[in-house]
Amino acid sequence: MAVEMLNTLRRIVQQVNQAAELPDALQLLVAETKKAMVTDCCSVYLANYDLQCFELMATDGLDASAVGHVSLNFSEGLVGLVGQREEPINVADAQSHPRFKYFPDVKEELLSAFLGTPIIHQRKVMGVLVVQQRESRQFSANEEAFLVTLAAQLANVLAHAQVRGMLVPGSGIATTAVRSLRGVPGAPGVVVGRALVSAPSIELDAVQSLRSDDAAHEQLRFGVALTATRGDLEGLHERMGGELATEFRAILDMYGQLANDPAIARAVVEEITAGWSAETGVKRVFSRYVGQFEAMQDPYLRERAADVRDLGQRILAHLVEPGSTVSDPGGPIILVAREVTAAMLAEYPRERLAGLVSLRGSNNSHAAILARALGIPAVLGIQEFPLSGLSGTELIIDGYAGEIFVDPPEAIRAEYQRLVVEETELRNYFLVEADLPAVTPDGHAVAIHLNAGLSADTEVGQAQGAEGVGLYRTEIPFMMQDRFPSEQTQADIYQQVMASFAGKPVTMRTLDVGGDKALPYFPVREDNPFLGWRGLRLTLDHPEIFLVQVRAMLRASIGYDNLRIMFPMVTSIAEVDEAMRLSRQAINEVREELRHSERSLTKPKLGVMVEVPALIYQIPQLAGRIDFLSVGSNDLTQYLLAVDRNNARVASLYDAFHPAVLAALQQISSDAQRFSLPVSICGELAGEPGGALLLMAMGYRQLSMNSHNIARIKWVIRRTPLTKAQEMLREVMTLESPQQVRAVVNAHLEALGLGGMLRAGR
Repeated sequence: MAVEMLNTLRRIVQQVNQAAELPDALQLLVAETKKAMVTDCCSVYLANYDLQCFELMATDGLDASAVGHVSLNFSEGLVGLVGQREEPINVADAQSHPRFKYFPDVKEELLSAFLGTPIIHQRKVMGVLVVQQRESRQFSANEEAFLVTLAAQLANVLAHAQVRGMLVPGSGIATTAVRSLRGVPGAPGVVVGRALVSAPSIELDAVQSLRSDDAAHEQLRFGVALTATRGDLEGLHERMGGELATEFRAILDMYGQLANDPAIARAVVEEITAGWSAETGVKRVFSRYVGQFEAMQDPYLRERAADVRDLGQRILAHLVEPGSTVSDPGGPIILVAREVTAAMLAEYPRERLAGLVSLRGSNNSHAAILARALGIPAVLGIQEFPLSGLSGTELIIDGYAGEIFVDPPEAIRAEYQRLVVEETELRNYFLVEADLPAVTPDGHAVAIHLNAGLSADTEVGQAQGAEGVGLYRTEIPFMMQDRFPSEQTQADIYQQVMASFAGKPVTMRTLDVGGDKALPYFPVREDNPFLGWRGLRLTLDHPEIFLVQVRAMLRASIGYDNLRIMFPMVTSIAEVDEAMRLSRQAINEVREELRHSERSLTKPKLGVMVEVPALIYQIPQLAGRIDFLSVGSNDLTQYLLAVDRNNARVASLYDAFHPAVLAALQQISSDAQRFSLPVSICGELAGEPGGALLLMAMGYRQLSMNSHNIARIKWVIRRTPLTKAQEMLREVMTLESPQQVRAVVNAHLEALGLGGMLRAGR
């Protein structure tokens, strides 16, 4: 029975999804559900939030003329009760229930039994699905479970229809006037612009498997297409010769390596030799590679599947030459694609790129990395976003909240356009004081440092006002290689950073791979990589990697004496002791190398990142072992709240303003001060004005952030007395929800007279 019900569910959902128009889909749904459940009536009501009612949108069993004309207020009838309770209502005799409401137009007087279940998407009731029967009876538990499961799957159909514009007020199919979607915030900022949909000329999956009896000709065609693709990539390299050359060249290098990989070309030739056409050979080989990457547990490696697919489709485009499908609306554009890749971004001049939307992807994707480097807002991981007919449509991207508005109404458009203008004006306003120290009006100084790692030279150039590097992510150079970089290679990279910040502290984090980052030449396959072999755990198990990296850092620091070394993903005191032992060994080795030279090595300060909640309770034991603490607020928040912030389904639960997170940060600062242990913090919270003020009030005197936040955080600190920030903190620490915290923080920020750009996030 269970298998039969599951098959019935699949069949109904598949048929509904295939319907071209929503009314047809809903009518098909009620007819098939009525038949599957052997009932006398099935109806679907959709929520209209403008009119605060449920409207009858399809029925098989009630009077068909009532469709689109009968509605119940959210507080009326059994349908309204289902919506209010957000749970199924199963009544043997509906007409005897106190909430029953009679509508002569629907002619349901002969129906007794009632079973209704809400249709909910992302915590919002979108409608109610109802089955009714003439005889008075209680629907069985299996029937109720079937309807609940069907409604849950119908929610996705309705959400998709809403985005496609099939659910709009006044059309007879009505829900809400605003079409918006939430994804994963990829890069901060807001923008209003026109969509440019970038779709491949041909997709791997669309290629038909065809045989050929002329292998020589097919090999020649493939060779010409591959050469043309390599030429395209070289051209993109040349075009990206401006301010972001380092980022794009580094990532496009990965494309070049794939395009020039003899193993890939050889595999395609083997398929052609076996009798397949050139197109089919490319499809078969690249689909295998894509499948291998997509099957990997590690999120960073999974993201590389997009780059492999993109390269294969570029080769196919030269083989089939069907012409581009891109319709350019002109002017500034919001680039939209199923998977935005580095090569797509490189095709458009920087001055035209206003923002990007990628249906797939996460914070680890090249699209997210480059959007942050470009300084353009981005939202990723939008699963229910139809691309057809979207080019030229007006979009609003809110990169802070990870939200997109499609063809927004005038009121929302006007508000966001005001915010865009305000952001531009305030950014220029803040830059006037960017080089001034961050000292409060009552004389308390806060050091503002830079989070860096993608490209030292570019980030340094953009980091006006940075007083040092609070976090240098050393794993990025490792990711851009096809093997572990040598000690000399690493030393050369690190020395650029030391020289750029001569006279200012540079905190370098030892290799932190695993979890959300992995090395293509050192894959780590785990069921749960975020709780697995990563960070210091990995490098302690491979002391040869740890020692080479620390020696490279030490050699790079000679003559600058500004190095601080930090260990990530620390859980226990034993790990700290082992890391300190290996660090002392590396220091002694470098000093021995310098024994007969005129140069000398200054011992760097050694510290740990507080990311794992367990370390919060071991600060007293750490005090005598290390020189400083640095809180990694992003991972600490993720682990405290048990939320993967790269997962669009739960990303809204990730919130650094959660009272538990704030309590943990307060405890870390208090314990560090008690043991005279310097403590800093790096993460997104430090880059938010409200977050920075709360951290300052807690006692943090070094905040590290991305370059685009430095000027505004210094501006806010220079205008907020520490006593005022402490008043805000005392009020905030009594609250119970992130929403309450934000309300209080925003009220304090509004008092500065510049609320829009300074608001506390969502």
